[in-house]
Parts: sequence; structure tokens; C-alpha cells
Amino acid sequence: MVPPRRGRMEAVERSAPVTTLELFFDLVFVFALTQVTAWMAKGVGAPTTENVVRGVLIVVILWWSWVGFAWLCNVVKADEGAVRVGMFLAMAVMFVAALTIPEAFVDIPGGLYGPAVFAACYFAARVVHIGMFWLASREDPQLRSQLVRFAVPTAWGTIMLLVAAQTEGTTQTVLWAVALLGDLAGTRVSGNQWRIHSPTQFAERHGLIIIVALGESIVSIGVGVVNLPISWPIIAASALGLAVVGALWWAYFDVTALVTERAFAAAEGEERIRIARGGYTFLHLPMMIGIILLALGLKKAMNYIAGDSGHHLSDPLYGVSLIALLGGTVLYLAGHAGFLRYVAGQVSPVRLVTIAVLVALLPVAWFLPAIVTLALLAAVLCTMIAYEAHRYAEARHTVRHEEHEG
Repeated sequence: MVPPRRGRMEAVERSAPVTTLELFFDLVFVFALTQVTAWMAKGVGAPTTENVVRGVLIVVILWWSWVGFAWLCNVVKADEGAVRVGMFLAMAVMFVAALTIPEAFVDIPGGLYGPAVFAACYFAARVVHIGMFWLASREDPQLRSQLVRFAVPTAWGTIMLLVAAQTEGTTQTVLWAVALLGDLAGTRVSGNQWRIHSPTQFAERHGLIIIVALGESIVSIGVGVVNLPISWPIIAASALGLAVVGALWWAYFDVTALVTERAFAAAEGEERIRIARGGYTFLHLPMMIGIILLALGLKKAMNYIAGDSGHHLSDPLYGVSLIALLGGTVLYLAGHAGFLRYVAGQVSPVRLVTIAVLVALLPVAWFLPAIVTLALLAAVLCTMIAYEAHRYAEARHTVRHEEHEG
């Protein structure tokens, strides 16, 4: 038997699991998301609208960088051949980008020009991604043609970001938005000739990155009070924060992840590509943004509840911090409902009612102590989960155990 050539890429099989290298790759994004939350929350006052908008744009950059490799590693194995080298190269440049997040928009004097370094890292990550895909498609002319069409909006996005690095203020923010919108829109219309070899692996990868983001929310709960003496308000608020994050985990992984994965696996041809792009690439993005905004809101709520920086237990959470807490949760649930509808064709009325309740709560919460707002958020989400578990108990059991019973 002739041994395979060194550096040769190997195709992903239908039943392939997520590799340990992909999980290792995700560690860079754990750090990057932590950087984003810390940057948006910097200072003793409420976060500024500008910082939050820019933080969201950075999350989109991180997501677009991550998701490209999720598609690549569903075509060829991440831990075999040249792809392994490409993954480490991408990790290196994205780690430098993560280090540069605090000066992605405004340079910190004394070193390299931060905005240009961040933009250059994004450019380098896209070059590695497209280069690896180009090698992976050498025996697939249709996929290579798709890659050429995809490279056009990618070039637009990266070049515009490099241009934006040379500007300041509102102009810079607008150019970032234009770059990303062009990249996203171009991807949407560039065609359906991609490849998904393992729907299960692809769905699992996206579930794992949701867990990474939820983990950042848990970190934010602790970071908000880590240097303060423990107290009953801190203990109570920590429990409430964990209940909120736990409810969001339950909303995704208890049933939805299973239903959507099976619908995804049952699809074939261009329909599978449509689900992968629309359901996972696009509709997971608002979920990611929502979780990061929630993490920001939780961090600020913990500051208020713990009495940090002159705050008192009776102080209300207001402004951008409150909008991040409740609005981030709403955005997550909206993305989640859209994902379920898009992939499995199911509508969740309970989730829609929950969104309406949280929107109605926003003006009321403006005048409530932060711990009361957090308690109400936890109560609404836990009620949603409890009602669904009771109302749809039989259907839930069937979904969760049908493979074992079959």
C-alpha cells in the first residue's frame, strides 16, 4: 500500500466528530470575546453607545473569521495535512487581533498603530482561510468556482477595513459597517455550491461556539465582583445571573439543537447549503451578539449590586447597561426563534411571548434596583423554560430519546 503524501488533505466523513484542534482553535475566540466585553465595559460609568456599537462590529469580525474555518473544517479534516498548519497560522493572527481589540478603533500611543494591526490580522486570517479552501478544492471545480465568487466580497470587506483604519470617529465606524455589510451581503448572493460533508459536525461546532459565548457571560458575572468582599447581595446576584445564563443554555440545547440538527441532516444538495448558511452562519450571529451584550449587562449589574465604584444596592441599572442586559437577551431569543423557524419550520409562541414581555419590561426596569431587574429577568426566562417543559413534556421526551427508543 502506498502511504499518503505528507501534507495531503483528507476529506471529512459524514459521521466525523469535532476534532480537538478545532476546540483548541476556539480558545483564541474565548479570549477575544472576553476582550470585547471588557473593552465595552471599561470605565466606572455606564458604557457609551459608541463603544457598544463598535464592540458589536468587532464581534461580527470575530464571527466571520471563526465561521469561515467552520465551513473549511467540514470539508477537510482540521488536524490533517496542510490544514493543521493553516489552523495554527489563523490562530496566531487572530490572537494578535484579540490583543489589539482595545485599540481596534483608537490607537494607544507608544507602539504599532492599533487599528491598522487589527485590520491586517483580519486580512491575514481571510487569506489563510481562502488559501486553505483553494487547496481543498483542487479536485472539485464547482467548489473552486464558488470560492472565486466568494473571494470578491471578501476582498471588499478586508480592503474597506484597511481603509477604515486610516480614519477616525464616525467615519471610521461607518466604514467598518460598510465593510462588514458588503462582506455579509456578498456571501449571501455568491451562490450555493459550497460543500457540507458532515451536518452533525457542523451543527456541533456551532453549538460549541454558543457555549463559548455563554461561558463569557459566566465570566462576566465573576469579573464584575471578583475584587470585592463577598456579601449576600453578591451571592444572590450571582445565583440570578447563573439562572439567566442557564435558561439560555436550556433554550438552545434541550430540544432546539436536536430538532434543527436532524432537519439539517435530512436535507440534501443546495437545501443543505441553504440551511447551513442561513440557519447557522447568519442566524447564529444575532445569538452571539445577544450573548455578548448580555455579558456586558451582567457585568455592570454585578457592579451596581455589589456597591462597586460608588453604586448602592438600591441603584437602578439604566441606559446602555440596561439595554444590553434585556436587549441582549431579546436579541438572543429572536435569533433563536428565527433559527428554529428557518431550519425546522417550527414557530415557538412561548419564545415570542417571552420576547414581548422583556421588551415591555425595559421601560419599567429603568426605575427598579438592579437586583430587582436581574431577578425579574431570571424569573421570566425560568418561567418560559418551566412552562415549555410542562406543556410540551411528551414531545420533548420523544425528541430527546427517539434515537435510543428506536
